[in-house]
Amino acid sequence: MQRLIFDYSPFYFALCLVIGFGYAWLLYTARYSWSKSFNRILFALRALLVTLLFMLLLGPVLRQTKNIFEKPTWVFLIDNSKSVKQTTDTTALLSGMRGVAEAVAQQDVDVEWSTLDAVTDSILFDHRTSDLSSSLKQVVVRHEGKNLAGIVLVSDGIYNNGVSPLYQPLRIPVFTVGIGDTVQRADLVLRNVAYNRVVYQGNKYPLRAEVGMSGLPNRDITVTVRNHGKVLQKITKNTGDKSLLDFDFQLDAATPGIQRLEIRLDQVANESNLSNNRAAAFVEVVEGKKKILLIAGSPHPDIKALASVVEKNSNYEFLVHLPGIKEQPQSALAGKDLDMVIAHQSPDIDGRTTNLLTGYIKEKVPVLVIVGQRTQLRTLPAAGVPVVFEPSAQRDEVQPVLNSNFQDFGFSMDVGATVARYPPTGVPFGKFTYPTFARTIMFQRIGNLITERPLLMTLDLDGHKLGVVIGEGIWKWRLNESQETGKTIAFDEIFSKLLQYLSTKDDRKKFRSFPLQHEFTSDGPVVMESQVYNDLFQPVYGHTVQIDIRNEEGKSTTYRYVTGPGSSSRYRIGGLAEGIYRYTSTTEINGKREAAAGEFLVVEQNQESRNLTADFGLLRKLAKSTDGKFYKSAELNLLGQDLAALESKTTIHTEETFNPLINLKLVFVLLLALVSAEWVLRKFAGAY
Repeated sequence: MQRLIFDYSPFYFALCLVIGFGYAWLLYTARYSWSKSFNRILFALRALLVTLLFMLLLGPVLRQTKNIFEKPTWVFLIDNSKSVKQTTDTTALLSGMRGVAEAVAQQDVDVEWSTLDAVTDSILFDHRTSDLSSSLKQVVVRHEGKNLAGIVLVSDGIYNNGVSPLYQPLRIPVFTVGIGDTVQRADLVLRNVAYNRVVYQGNKYPLRAEVGMSGLPNRDITVTVRNHGKVLQKITKNTGDKSLLDFDFQLDAATPGIQRLEIRLDQVANESNLSNNRAAAFVEVVEGKKKILLIAGSPHPDIKALASVVEKNSNYEFLVHLPGIKEQPQSALAGKDLDMVIAHQSPDIDGRTTNLLTGYIKEKVPVLVIVGQRTQLRTLPAAGVPVVFEPSAQRDEVQPVLNSNFQDFGFSMDVGATVARYPPTGVPFGKFTYPTFARTIMFQRIGNLITERPLLMTLDLDGHKLGVVIGEGIWKWRLNESQETGKTIAFDEIFSKLLQYLSTKDDRKKFRSFPLQHEFTSDGPVVMESQVYNDLFQPVYGHTVQIDIRNEEGKSTTYRYVTGPGSSSRYRIGGLAEGIYRYTSTTEINGKREAAAGEFLVVEQNQESRNLTADFGLLRKLAKSTDGKFYKSAELNLLGQDLAALESKTTIHTEETFNPLINLKLVFVLLLALVSAEWVLRKFAGAY
C-alpha cells in the first residue's frame, strides 16, 4: 500500500497549481504560428511541468506499507548422543519422525530439523555429551522474534552436561518423545572421579571414586587404581542396600611429570554394561608453586576478579597484602621469593604501597601495575614505571578493543568479539607517554573511535617484565561476560596468559614449540605452535618444523609443516586416542639443529556410556511445564495427528518505508518526458 504524505497545507499545492497555469498562460497567450489545438497541448505540458516542480520543492514523502506473512515453524530437536544409538533402532526412529514431519508440513507450516549441536537433517547419533538445556535454549534464541510454533524433542531424557532442562524457562510448547529403555538393569557405574589435577612431589594426594549401583544388593565391590599396569591401591566394600558408594584413596606423588592413573571396577555377576567400569585420571606432579603477591592501598572489586583467575591455576600461590587491613608478614613480602607482583592502584595516594612497588621494580620482580583513581600518577616514573601522564583530575570512560596484531599470546578466535562487548572502564583523562617498544594488547575506544592509546600493554625493560593496565574497573568485564554467556572464558584467558607471561622467566631460545593447551579431548585436534627467532629475537618464518609425537607404548608418529605468520605457525593433529603424549620438535636455524620437547595429554569423552537407562519422568515434566505433551516412540502416529490438529497461526509483519518523492526515478523520468515532449513539439512547430 502506498500513500503520499504532505508536511504543508493543501493551500500551498493550490498555489503551485496557480503558479504553473499562470506561467503557462503568460508563455502561450502571446502570438503563435501554430494551431490553437497545438497551443493547448504545449500549454498543458508547460503548466504540468511547472506545477510538479513547485510541488517537489514542498518535499512530499511517499509512504509504502508492506505486509510480510511468516508461516509458523516447528523444530524437530533430535537427541543425537551415543546413548540413544546403543538402546534404540535409530533407522526406524528417523523414518517415523519424518512421517510426523510430513503430516505437520501439510498444515502450511515450516519444519526445521536440529540435533543437539547444529541445524541439520543429517543425524548420525555420534554426539559425545547430552546437554538438553543448552540445545533447547539455542533453538529459542535462533528463532527469537520469529514465528516459532513449538519444539518436538526426541530424547531418552538423559543429560550429562549442563543443567536440567526443567530449569530452562520456555514460553513455547515442547512435545517430548521418549526413546530408549527405562528398565533398571543390574549395573555398576563409575560415576565420577575427583582428584587434584596438580600435586606436589613428595606429598600424598587424595582421589575419590564415586560408584553407583542398581540391582546389585549385598555385593562386594572392588575398585583398583593402577599406574602403568602396577596396582597402587585396592579397596573393597559391600553395597548393602545403598545406591552410591565412595572409595577414598591416598596416593603418593613420587615421579614428576604427568601421571596416568587407571581406575577400574571389577566386574560382578549379571552386570549388563561394562563400558562404564573404568575411567582415567591424569595428575601432574610438579616440584613447587609460583608465588604471586597482590599489593593495594585499599580494597577494590578488581582484586576479587584477579584472584578468581589466579586461584584457578593450582601452580600459583596467591597472597594479598592490604596495609592496615589484610597484611602479610615481612618474610612473605621479600622480592627474592616472589615470582610476580600485582600492584593495584600503586603507588597509591596515601603512600602505603609506594616503597614496596619501588623495591620490587629495583629487584626486577615482574609487576602488573593497574592504574586507577587512587594511583599517584606523578610518582609512577620515579617508582620505575615509564608511563608519564599529563596533570588532570578528570576521568574518561573507555571500552577495550583487542589488538588484532598482537599475536604473542595466541588468544582464541572468539576473544576479540567478547572483549568488544565489555562495558567501559575509567581511565585518566588526557594524553600520556610510554615507551615506543611497548606491546599493546588492548586499545582504548571512546564512543565509536578506536584510539592508538593502549589500555593494556606489556614492557620489557632489559629483561625486566612489566604489565600496565591504564584504568580500573576490570571487574565489570568479568561480570558482564558472566551475565551474557554464563562463563568467563575470554576474561580468564586474557589475564591468565598475561600472568603466565609475566611470571615466567624469559626463554632466550631461538626455537620454541609447544601445545596451545595442556589437555585436549579426543574429539578435537591437538594444536601445536612453533616460533622461530633471529639473532635480534624477532620472529621469522618459512622454517620447516618436524614434530615427533610418541604415545605411552613408545609408538612414534612424525609430522612436518612450514611456519608462517599468524595462525600459520600452528599445526593441528587429529585422531589421537586417550593418553599421555611426549613430543620433540626440531628445526634448522643458520645450519644448526634446534629442538624443543614436552608433553600433553588427551582425555577421552566417555560420558554417554555411563548411564543407558532412559528418564521418561523428566520428559513428562518438561512437556507438562510448557503445555506440551509426552509420547512414547510407539505413539508417533498419535503425535503426528495431534500436531496436525493444532492451530498454528501465520504471523504478519508490517514494514513501512518513507521515501521523498523527489528521489523516485519515476518522477525524474516524468519530468524529463514533459520537458522533452514540449521541446520536440515546439521544434516541430518551428519555434526553436
